[in-house]
Amino acid sequence: MIRPATQNDAAQIAALWSALIRDTTVTFNSHEKTAADITALLADKAAADQPFLVALHAGRVAGFATYGPFRNGPGYARTIEHSILLDTAARGQGLGRGLMSALEDHARARGMHTLWAGVSGENPAGVTFHRHLGFAEVATLREVGFKFGRWIDLVLMCKRL
Repeated sequence: MIRPATQNDAAQIAALWSALIRDTTVTFNSHEKTAADITALLADKAAADQPFLVALHAGRVAGFATYGPFRNGPGYARTIEHSILLDTAARGQGLGRGLMSALEDHARARGMHTLWAGVSGENPAGVTFHRHLGFAEVATLREVGFKFGRWIDLVLMCKRL
């Protein structure tokens, strides 16, 4: 099931996100999230009319997706960048596809033109996932992320909506 996140999901989202921050390079972020962080983020997203969607599996939050501005300025107003994270145990069950489909529908309904993804170069499954959804690799930014004592590439991918 895919639905908008609520404040009641904050602790589960924080736990999922923090585990991926702590244990993987799918995100370059090194600061774990708290329920209070997520509560504030959900309020900010709602105020900006930006979605924050969750995927539920067995009654628990198993993933989330959101988008925001690609860059500041009116010339970029119809270009967005998304984030999607899934619990490793929930992968391969269609939850990521469901999240992305709902996210793209939301963006199209608001007149967005292009959707960007920045995927860790150490996440080939993430690159493959996006490719299967119609994203094209545009560039690899060499050694722009730093985590766990090493430099990591960022693969930029884009899809026209």
